Amino acid sequence: MLRLALKMLYGDRAKYMMLVCGLSFCALLMSQQISVFCGLLLWTNATVRNIRVPVWVADAKVEQVNEVVPMREIEVQRVRSVSGVEWAVPLYWSLLQTRLPDGTFQAVQLTGIDSATLVGRPTKMRAGNVEDLRLPNAVIVDQVAIAKFAKRGIALKLGSTFEINDKEARVVGICETERSFLGQPYVFTTYSRALEYSPPQRKLLSFVLVQPKPSVSIPELLARISAMGGLRAFSSDQLKWDTFMWYVKNTGIPISFGTVVILGIVVGIAIAGQTFYLFVHENLRFMAALKAMGAGFGTLAQMVFLQAFTVGFTGYGIGVGIAALFGNAVLKKGEPPFYMPWQVLVFTGVIILLICCLSAFVGLLKIARTEAAMVFK
Repeated sequence: MLRLALKMLYGDRAKYMMLVCGLSFCALLMSQQISVFCGLLLWTNATVRNIRVPVWVADAKVEQVNEVVPMREIEVQRVRSVSGVEWAVPLYWSLLQTRLPDGTFQAVQLTGIDSATLVGRPTKMRAGNVEDLRLPNAVIVDQVAIAKFAKRGIALKLGSTFEINDKEARVVGICETERSFLGQPYVFTTYSRALEYSPPQRKLLSFVLVQPKPSVSIPELLARISAMGGLRAFSSDQLKWDTFMWYVKNTGIPISFGTVVILGIVVGIAIAGQTFYLFVHENLRFMAALKAMGAGFGTLAQMVFLQAFTVGFTGYGIGVGIAALFGNAVLKKGEPPFYMPWQVLVFTGVIILLICCLSAFVGLLKIARTEAAMVFK
């Protein structure tokens, strides 16, 4: 009987292809949009992933990593005095304008790391050495800077120079970084030089990077630092999550992508439900004949669900496959953002499964109301 159900499904090629295309489009739209949404949120905490330290300390009012409230440099010494701190170093982070050789401007994310330890250094270098940051006017730029400068006809390479706040910056290294939500390139230099590049103001410290002692747990150290007053300590995972949630709560990104996903679900339900209902309606005489020959409702239900799930699994595989190909293509270009965790595949699969179940139930209602005697009419 189940083989007969598949023959009935594949026999009507037009409706079979329409069902597969509808569910494929639904799976593609959901998985692609959710993956772009996840990739966009992943960009929001790029600074945390580029500067890999276990504990971050910021002003008590800071809620996420891209929100900087400058602090006094004495805060570094205060943090170092906390019991359980192995070491603590300053970090400068700010958006500044650079003047290119052709006179145009480019915003960059200037990151100043401790000159003694170079904690927070880039982990992937394409050219040059991180230690060269200690040379006069030295900076390291990322692959985004190379691309943005190239669009303006400037080939940025080792030895190239540009200006930050009317001061010379000489490229001594090229690194790879995680792209930022702000879209601007990262420029790394030492903390003291970053203060020279920055506009003068009373408070310039952005974060304090901390390493806990092996004998102290991170939650315990976070509580000790936060209890000092005026400071807030984050673990790296907590800062990532807080940044995620800040953008979810304070921007329209979830609504924009959520609307598209809901439309995909609605389109999938409409196309699959209507097409499957028509498919069952046209094959109703065969179902009635099976009823007349003694097939029970349970057997007919198995046939209908097999047909629905066969179409669903095929459409799901095609849709998710196309989304993955799209993601592979855009990842090579670096934009738009794309990140497809396994949860996206599970969510898409569950939605497709629900659509198939709904479509099967619609068809079964029609079969349940059909009398076996209609085959003789």
